[in-house]
Amino acid sequence: MRVVIAGAGIGGLTTALSLHAAGITDVVVHESTQEIRPLGVGINILPHAVRELTELGLGDRLARIGVPTADLTYVNRWGRLIWSEPRGVAAGYDWPQYSIHRGRLQFMLLEAVRERLGPDSVVTGSPVTSLDHDADLLVGADGIRSSVRAALFPQEGDPLWSGQVLWRGTTYAKPFMTGRSMLMAGDDVQRVVIYPIAPPEPDGRVLINWAIQRKAPETVPRGDWNRRVEVEKFFHHVADWHFDWLDVPALVADAEAVYEYPMVDRDPLPYWSTDRVTLLGDAAHPMYPTGSNGGTQAIIDARVLAHALATGKGLEFYESRRRPTTAEIVQSNRKDGPEVVLALAHQRAPQGFTQIEDVIPREELEEIALRYKQTAGFVPSALNERASWSV
Repeated sequence: MRVVIAGAGIGGLTTALSLHAAGITDVVVHESTQEIRPLGVGINILPHAVRELTELGLGDRLARIGVPTADLTYVNRWGRLIWSEPRGVAAGYDWPQYSIHRGRLQFMLLEAVRERLGPDSVVTGSPVTSLDHDADLLVGADGIRSSVRAALFPQEGDPLWSGQVLWRGTTYAKPFMTGRSMLMAGDDVQRVVIYPIAPPEPDGRVLINWAIQRKAPETVPRGDWNRRVEVEKFFHHVADWHFDWLDVPALVADAEAVYEYPMVDRDPLPYWSTDRVTLLGDAAHPMYPTGSNGGTQAIIDARVLAHALATGKGLEFYESRRRPTTAEIVQSNRKDGPEVVLALAHQRAPQGFTQIEDVIPREELEEIALRYKQTAGFVPSALNERASWSV
């Protein structure tokens, strides 16, 4: 079986590795850019995706470049605790969760593909622009502006903008909280997400990813996902966000570069596949970066697709396992997913609170966290007991 993959991002490269591991070795990845560079900022890879990369033999490599996330903690605008829960192994999973630089993860996967499938397995400067191909299957893993998706659904148009914007950057700074915490602070007006994405430097500093989400005062260009802006454009929004244990303004001001991203997604599709074409990752189900699920779901797509093809179950099986789940995540993320606790705390106590239990009962917080895990497929017991997608 010959497979052509459009796109050498996280989803496309994991697909190549998954197919190879399942015995499908005639695979070529076509990347539109002339040079693959370690672009982007931080992402989180949740335990159900870490399991898949571990079963592909990449667990040690992942551990060397990522930070095993210790906890996910929500606080309000003034740093008052709303909710905190352990993550990864501490939460009962058999696999950790990793906070990691997107570009470093992509390069780790690229290195593994070239080692296992050969140096010519990834062809750069080679965009896939139509459904015409000389393979048994074309996999469109070419992102939110997928040419393959556009060929399947030519009337769809541009991604859908939420009206929100993300300003993102990375900064070397001293560790905060546990040193491996993922922090979400804010309310229903503005949110700040902060977490380390690399092991400590010799001087003790760590590379920290930060993102500010806020309603945009103007239309944001939706064609450039790495658009640099000056800090001064938005710094006033966080200028007084000083916590006893973290200086947000200093973190933002010290960034080497800052990027502006429109917060966009697309409506779920009625189908992903034809006889010799299918979609995967952001090409299939672009979603808001809520709940840390974008890269994670692409990795799981890749493993399920490889399993479906290698076992003869086909594209129908792949879609039946992945399309309903990802469609539900897209819809949940539009409603803020687990991050809805930030909005609830502000709506019920606009001037703040002393104890969160006076505002949101613990049972309600636990239900919100569990419901999203169920939607996204990473309830600890279910994940630990699930059969492997390895062939």
